[in-house]
Amino acid sequence: MQFAPCHDGRSRKAGEDARAPALGDWAFRSPARCYFAGVPLLRILVDGYSLLHAWPELAEGRARHSAAAREALVHELTQYHDATGTPVTIFFDGAGAPKGTPQTHSTREVEVLYSRAGQTADELIERAAYRLSQLGEVLVITNDYAERDTVNSFGGMAQSCENFLRMIGTAHRDMVLDLKEHNRRERARFKQPR
Repeated sequence: MQFAPCHDGRSRKAGEDARAPALGDWAFRSPARCYFAGVPLLRILVDGYSLLHAWPELAEGRARHSAAAREALVHELTQYHDATGTPVTIFFDGAGAPKGTPQTHSTREVEVLYSRAGQTADELIERAAYRLSQLGEVLVITNDYAERDTVNSFGGMAQSCENFLRMIGTAHRDMVLDLKEHNRRERARFKQPR
């Protein structure tokens, strides 16, 4: 499998197509930071409860629909964003949450959304995936086969929670290795005579 080019954070020149890669704006990175050949990701859309059910080690001993489990998931996906630079939106079914359930703080990079009464997180994910796919590639993470089929039917990309958990593990390992290498270089630089 070829690795996808990932955006290196620089802005585009005026008049350039935002969806087309510009020479010099893309750098090859590890598979944890890229997803499919030639496809930079605009955003990852995560079915929060689907991922929580696939990740029993996260917030062990806590109910999968608990605030503690949601907070742990948001924390892990924030670290994933920090390692990869890809924005993440986490969707939860909010209509079933008890009144007074604290809403998790959202940022532009890691957004947390709850569905309202009468709608499901799946509907929100499908709508967001369709709209965002007009701007670039979006990856949906869910174990719901019908939802993945729907996203794939309009040209979006979808992946199982288990595959995404492997990507999270790889991104975490890559970040740890990058930090070790950075620290090694800094120690060597510090030890050099001035």
